Amino acid sequence: MTVPTRPTRRAWLGGVLVAPLALAACSAEGDGDGSGASDGGGSGGFAPVTIEHALGSAEITEKPQRIVTLGQGSAETAIALGIIPVGIEEYAWGADDTGYLPWIHEAVTEAGADLPEQFTGGTELDVEAVLALAPDVILAPWSGVTQEQFDILTDIAPTVAYAEQPWVITWQEQITTIGKALGEDEPAAGLIEEIHARFEKAAQPEYADYTFSFIYNSGPGTLGVFYEDEQRVAMVRALGLTVDPVTQELGEWDVPGTDSAMIGLENADLLADSDLIITFYSDEANRTEIEAQDLYASIPAIEAGAVVAPTDHSFVTGSSIITPLTVPWALERYLPMIDEAIAQVPTA
Repeated sequence: MTVPTRPTRRAWLGGVLVAPLALAACSAEGDGDGSGASDGGGSGGFAPVTIEHALGSAEITEKPQRIVTLGQGSAETAIALGIIPVGIEEYAWGADDTGYLPWIHEAVTEAGADLPEQFTGGTELDVEAVLALAPDVILAPWSGVTQEQFDILTDIAPTVAYAEQPWVITWQEQITTIGKALGEDEPAAGLIEEIHARFEKAAQPEYADYTFSFIYNSGPGTLGVFYEDEQRVAMVRALGLTVDPVTQELGEWDVPGTDSAMIGLENADLLADSDLIITFYSDEANRTEIEAQDLYASIPAIEAGAVVAPTDHSFVTGSSIITPLTVPWALERYLPMIDEAIAQVPTA
């Protein structure tokens, strides 16, 4: 099992280590090559824009029609804005039997448009496949694109990478960035408001009394903790649970590019005050070997069974990214799991 740096997650987390307001926008018909586009959110035109980022800049002079997305979340937001990508990075780990992430397949199918072409991404990015798609913009604000890859991609089309670090961005920033690149600023702001509204509606007031830590492992002896603004943590936090304050004290174990700290199993006692533990396993073998460790089993929430540990690959991926498509898909599945875990928290 690999530390959840996003470029390597296809092997075990489909990019993890994850119908909205926008599905109305998705009803825009795509053209024959699989792309669809709105008119710029009713603005009557597209104003050229330059987006500065960690690897350079993207100068977008005309409204994009043929979009290619890398990393996570960009495809979902573009679809929600009514512009269906012609190509997307594949995430086989979280795909269902259609070969696509289920929320993407559902949204594009409901829109009556062509499904995007899928290609290999990450460290083995299939640049030739991207070139063949003839994109006029490449969206990768939440990705692990390297400087070398960017230098090649930007010769193909304007490429939007991450602002500061690979795989680090808030969900609001991602939606805002994509809206800016596509000339859909106001609709993008509307998507953010819609997600907030969905969270507000789903939030359970009684959850505020419970703290949680969202943890992961990269094999026996390891223990990682995600920070409170990491997207999978932000989704749980939005439902009303309180992040264990200990996450603010883990800076010495920071793992750049993961929004997390690898504290090691020897520091499992730092999680003693977490009422709930939320986690995931790469497979049943990984679950067995991790749960068999005495230090891991001695974490109070683990010992009490107050644990949310989904095994469905699609759900783990979908609940790890906050987008207009994943939020409604994940929330209806998440709440029953959290309720079951809370029922196991020992009473005072």
